Amino acid sequence: MPRYQHILFDLDGTLIDSAPAILASYREAFSRCDVTPARTIDESIVGPPLIETLQLLTASHDPALIERLAEAFKASYDSEGYQQTAAYAGVGEMLAQLRDAGLQLSIATNKRILPTRLILDHLGWLGHFEHLYALDLFEPRLPHKAAMIARLLADKEIPRDASIYIGDRSEDGESADANSLPFIAATWGYGSIEPAAMAHHWQYTATPAALARLLLAG
Repeated sequence: MPRYQHILFDLDGTLIDSAPAILASYREAFSRCDVTPARTIDESIVGPPLIETLQLLTASHDPALIERLAEAFKASYDSEGYQQTAAYAGVGEMLAQLRDAGLQLSIATNKRILPTRLILDHLGWLGHFEHLYALDLFEPRLPHKAAMIARLLADKEIPRDASIYIGDRSEDGESADANSLPFIAATWGYGSIEPAAMAHHWQYTATPAALARLLLAG
């Protein structure tokens, strides 16, 4: 029997290549609002929450400016932009394999809950996941991913000793650590994490097939 019965996944850069869709919608938002970004809109900005990313791109914390850009981004991304999202090769097969083995899968993502649901439905993956958690699922909004994972574990009474978190960025590993969960880094995505920079107790895999083998090994 697999050691971990509850598999918690990050989404962007772990299961899906959302960078082209996200970057296109950021560029459209800045164009619509006639604002010049303070830094290049490229893959390095993908991963953090929307508001945090807009503050980075504008080099500003002006709430009116950030709100205007956020609404323009949502109008683009939530209507058609999200449909440009692609699954990483082999991820769909991996998810089906884990579910067929009786494991319970959940999403814990910085992405807003609406596009999370839209994308999973678009890819035909909604049925794979028991729980979908995002920072904006609650009011007030959760402050960070570590708090979101803690909330998921508590709300759904998921035992820590039977759970593991899968992500592609250092923040993901640190959020797992904060919740006393083991962590596996998915190195096939665009995350900022490199094997040489990982904490010694983290594991990593280079392909979804390798991740499935590791999770099912027991």
